[in-house]
Amino acid sequence: QVQLVESGGGLVQAGGSLRLSCAASGGTLSNSRMAWFRHAPVKERDFVAVITISGRSTYYADSVKDRITISRDNAQNTVYLQMNILRPEDTDVYYCAAGQGLSNSGSNIDSWGQGTQVTVSS
Repeated sequence: QVQLVESGGGLVQAGGSLRLSCAASGGTLSNSRMAWFRHAPVKERDFVAVITISGRSTYYADSVKDRITISRDNAQNTVYLQMNILRPEDTDVYYCAAGQGLSNSGSNIDSWGQGTQVTVSS
């Protein structure tokens, strides 16, 4: 099973930007749809974005779609999440996920990463 490792999280001021990366090892991402989720303690894990295998189609949660872009580089076995105009309420642990049958709303996950913390200060 492919292993996913997120990076790029950190502390940023409100209005700032971050780019998260999700790198795969032990397998290829090129035959999986990819997604990002976020999760804070005592909350449900929230779907953020999905990208198709080719990268030509993307789907976003309504709460983020004007500020966040998901992309992928299959040659680098990596998926990205560019986050702009960050708000304190974006503070969460962000996870990437892979799934050959991953739906446009983020169900049917095969593999999860360990998460990367994003903290947005006001």
